[in-house]
Amino acid sequence: MATAAVLENQIRTIDPDEERAFMDAIDRWLEREVIPVIQHHDHNDLWPEKLVEQMAEMGLFGATIGQEYGGLGLPATTYAKIVMRISSYWMAITGIFNSHLIMAAAVERFGTPEQKMKWLPKFATGEIRGGLALTEPNAGTDLQAIRTVAKRDGDDYVLNGTKTWISNALNGQCFAMLAKTDPGADPRYKGMSLFIADKRDGLTTGKKFEKLGYKAIDSAELVMEDYRIPADQLIGGIEGQGFFQATGGLELGRINVAARGVGLAEGSLRLATEYAQQRETMGKPIAQHQAIQLKLGEMATRARAARLLTLDASEAYDSGERCDMEAGMAKYFASEAAVENSQEAMRVFGGYSYSKEYDIERFYRDSMLMCIGEGTNEMQRMIIAKQHLKANPV
Repeated sequence: MATAAVLENQIRTIDPDEERAFMDAIDRWLEREVIPVIQHHDHNDLWPEKLVEQMAEMGLFGATIGQEYGGLGLPATTYAKIVMRISSYWMAITGIFNSHLIMAAAVERFGTPEQKMKWLPKFATGEIRGGLALTEPNAGTDLQAIRTVAKRDGDDYVLNGTKTWISNALNGQCFAMLAKTDPGADPRYKGMSLFIADKRDGLTTGKKFEKLGYKAIDSAELVMEDYRIPADQLIGGIEGQGFFQATGGLELGRINVAARGVGLAEGSLRLATEYAQQRETMGKPIAQHQAIQLKLGEMATRARAARLLTLDASEAYDSGERCDMEAGMAKYFASEAAVENSQEAMRVFGGYSYSKEYDIERFYRDSMLMCIGEGTNEMQRMIIAKQHLKANPV
């Protein structure tokens, strides 16, 4: 799927006509291939192998990877719109390429020229897929508390530790792995390094987690026992840079989560709007009852505001500006909008919302993850406040 995206001074743009054509292709794919199989895969928690192959063919695994490495080089604004559109029908499958692209971004932004040429073309085609391996059983938002250790041994590093809640753990082949190369460093972040960790002896997959929502994408443990990888798979080639390399991708990661939240909020609104015009009580569609109109009005406004905040953060990212505050605002508001809109849609559907025949119950199950993943919303509010105070000293 071609695109006119270009890199100019590290700022990516796309021709509006090309963007519309891309979005039209996404819509056709959703209608023909995705929507008919959502319930089957979600209810049975089945990996959507055929859809993954189609996503690779469309170039989604290389969506934000530069064209010089075989990717589409899409700007964050276009990528966010793609994630919004897909998530408005099925959020879970966006996680299959979202996590992968954050891994790819770490290599593209911080990797050596040799690492970029070796790994990015294979990431772009989806030949090698994977994700981000940061979280551990005792370390989530506080990344400096990780316990995975990487020790230099000649021309290799040997890693030992456990990662948890890793997206694509079962079906992925490679991960951006955060480990401590200097456990005694003070401050702690100076002793952390990020590795390109491909599956080989010593790296095994632990149990797959049974989840409330976010079905069909695998979330599982990664266990390293004397896991040996070449030293040239240390991203950037210099120890101690891992914390900033990992957190440097969180701006795009939070924009991704915000876009998923927008999709869930807009999808919930769409379902509620359709149902409210079909369901009748007291001789008229419930959409004509004031109580339902109040809900729909709030939902429409909330979804629109979430979209605009997310596009605002995406535009800041595309311009090369630091946008941790904007990305945090978008992630916080859009994820809460997803939860609130799905809850209100459940009320619009009434008793039928509890039936698995209706899609709204999936939106309700999936939405809460957005408030927890990629940094909790409590943490987002703290980041927003600190950045706001820093910009407005007295």
